[in-house]
Amino acid sequence: MSGSTGWIDVHTHLNMLESSPEWALEEAQKNDVSRMITIGTGPEDWPIVQELAKNFFPRVGCTLGLHPHEASIWNISVADDLEKNLANPHVLAVGEIGLDYHYNSSPREIQLKAFREQLDLAVQFKLPVEIHTREAEDDTIALLKEYEGRISGLLHCFTSSWKLAEVALDKGFNLSFSGVITFKNSEDLRAVCLKTPLNQMHVETDAPFLAPVPYRGKKNCPAWVATTAEFISKLKSIEKEELKQITFENAAKMFPKWKLKH
Repeated sequence: MSGSTGWIDVHTHLNMLESSPEWALEEAQKNDVSRMITIGTGPEDWPIVQELAKNFFPRVGCTLGLHPHEASIWNISVADDLEKNLANPHVLAVGEIGLDYHYNSSPREIQLKAFREQLDLAVQFKLPVEIHTREAEDDTIALLKEYEGRISGLLHCFTSSWKLAEVALDKGFNLSFSGVITFKNSEDLRAVCLKTPLNQMHVETDAPFLAPVPYRGKKNCPAWVATTAEFISKLKSIEKEELKQITFENAAKMFPKWKLKH
């Protein structure tokens, strides 16, 4: 392979930023952020994230999925709409999908149904998944075990316990860490990161949310994935350039449709 690596923001929401996508890409480039994945959360933004990925591919790829907050709208029509777009070349994964028992914006049984059926679509299209899980560890663990060997993916913005992390890693899933890891009260999360193998981890912003220290409280942007990555490199006592290389290679393996070269 030839060329150069760069940081990869594996989970951002370009359509939610206050600034333009062009500005976000320009600022990212200044921080050696070479690629990013903008996330689809439901039928309303699926056309938007696909258009962004088409316009800026391969610097920008996208995912399509129904966020657990929106699970109540899951039906045959929504499933068909999702299915007909998953084969598009710029759609790298199914996501973000999963379970959120903190807000319970949708009934848990409906969240589980939508999650499982989207996992089935990921199996069908041989796509990885980006999973959102909050206060739903036992059900998430059960589904990771149920789909073991049939699906790959990452648990995005990981903030759960080592109990879930250990199962996910054992089942071949990866963990993605956001700016939350830089927060003062995130000692437990830093302990999880220390135990996470380098070849199973990614870095993300979840922009415009969760800006890392020293930008906490501001609207996050993809450029700041480099700030979180630098924090993690110090935490794990690894050279920044080595972590950049490793996370780039991890993304190349996780998202084969991207055809990343370095």
